[in-house]
Amino acid sequence: QVQLEESGGGLVQAGGSLRLSCAAIERLASSAIMAWFRQAPGREREFVATIRWSGGMTDYGAAVKGRFTISRDNAKNTVYLQMNSLKLEDTAVYYCAASSFHNGVYSIRSSIAYESWGQGTQVTVSS
Repeated sequence: QVQLEESGGGLVQAGGSLRLSCAAIERLASSAIMAWFRQAPGREREFVATIRWSGGMTDYGAAVKGRFTISRDNAKNTVYLQMNSLKLEDTAVYYCAASSFHNGVYSIRSSIAYESWGQGTQVTVSS
C-alpha cells in the first residue's frame, strides 16, 4: 500500500469552490492510477474522477463532469480535485485512492481496483 494524506475539505455555500489535495508519502510508479471517490451517509461509495499518473488520461463520473477537474503534480507526489459550482448533493466524505499495478481486471471506476486509500476529508455544501 501507498500512504495517502487528503486535505482541503470544509464548509462552503452552494455555488462556491473548494480544492482537495492528496499527497502520497512514497513516490508513485509511472504506471500508477489515482482516483477520487466520495461517500454520503447511507449511500454507496461513488466514483468521482481518475487520472493516469504519467498524464494524459482523465475520466469523470456523470454527476460531476463539467464542474470538477482532476490534476496531478508528479514532482510533489500530489493529486488535486478542483470542485466548482458546488451543489448540496456534493456533500460527502471524499477519499483519495491509488492503484500501483492496475492490470485491467477491474474497471478504474470501481473501488475494487484500488489497493491504497486515504482517511477521507469532509466536504459540506450549505444553502
